Amino acid sequence: MRVERAWAGVDIGKGHHHVVVIDAEGTRMLSRRVNNDETVLLELIGQVTALADEVRWAVDVSTGGAALLPALLVAHGQQVFYLSGSQVNRAAGGYRGEGKTDAKDAAIIADQVRMRRDLTPLRVDNELIVELRMLIARRRDLAGDRVRLVNRLHEQLLGISPALERFLDLTNRGPLVLLTHVQTPAALRQLGAAGLEEWLRTQKVRNATTLAATVATAAGSQQTTLPGERLAAQLVADMAKGVIALDEQLKHTDKPIEGRFRRHRHATVLLSMPGIGTLLGAEFLAATGGDLTAFASADHLAGYADLAPAPRDSGRISGNLHRPRRYHRGLQRALYTSALVSIRYHDASRIFYDRKRSEGKRHTQTVLALARRRVNVVWALLRDQRCFEPAPPQATAA
Repeated sequence: MRVERAWAGVDIGKGHHHVVVIDAEGTRMLSRRVNNDETVLLELIGQVTALADEVRWAVDVSTGGAALLPALLVAHGQQVFYLSGSQVNRAAGGYRGEGKTDAKDAAIIADQVRMRRDLTPLRVDNELIVELRMLIARRRDLAGDRVRLVNRLHEQLLGISPALERFLDLTNRGPLVLLTHVQTPAALRQLGAAGLEEWLRTQKVRNATTLAATVATAAGSQQTTLPGERLAAQLVADMAKGVIALDEQLKHTDKPIEGRFRRHRHATVLLSMPGIGTLLGAEFLAATGGDLTAFASADHLAGYADLAPAPRDSGRISGNLHRPRRYHRGLQRALYTSALVSIRYHDASRIFYDRKRSEGKRHTQTVLALARRRVNVVWALLRDQRCFEPAPPQATAA
């Protein structure tokens, strides 16, 4: 029997999904497990749309293995909504039974989308935003690998020479290139400051003279050979080569990120904002989808970035604010970092920072407050599609 309206909840899985369709009374019209395959999903969409004149779908995962189903639904003109896993988990406590199955989760999702009116439709991002998200995720992984490898390199170098580890800044290319060639104090003394400087110049290392003199001083301060030094030196050389290789991968990843970011319509506006460059701008677009219509106001955007506290009042207690439990960490990082950079290069941001610090605010609190102010500015600039100006535009008489 065909009804006027139905609601379909989908519990997403990697290899298969479970779909439950209910009517206006909450009665199950269909409960089915389907493979995550285009042919099967198209058959499912046809079967579900045949049950009602209008179907509202809801999913609990929207990326990765779940990307195919929402894309097919949007392509067929279906309404799709998103409930996070934590929302489904909390809602499950209000339903009968303690068991957990895919069918029960799908039924809860369907019932939630039937009752709730505050859910926003799921957006299928365009090709540019999807590519930016993939590239930024890849860059984040590479940066994390680099930090871990540099930390292990510091630890391994301590087993050879604490002085050498203390004097070398392993975040720079020069010391890394040096460690691929020579690692122990004895070898450094044998090569000498002049020989080391000459070799560094052949490798096109900046400040070769200063680096060679620093390393020679560190090598001269230790005459003792520590146990396992030979193997440790081998490992240090391998790790240094690994960090250099990761730097090259990061460089190759930054180029396509910049190219795709500059193709976006908001790129010029974001770059005009002090403290926002191509990488932070790309992270902003990836986090927001490049479309601010998904956010009702600047306050909504600030809350999504954990820059606006949420009230937690009860009884006689009022004015109790706390951090939101659900927010986008990538967006928070982009806005916080851009605010931190603007303090160095933008006079108004520096004045705001100094004033808040003089009021007794801690550094992190002050940067977060500045980031919150900057959200309002970014929101207005993107809304009006105009670039940032040091002085606000003057109002003209009608």
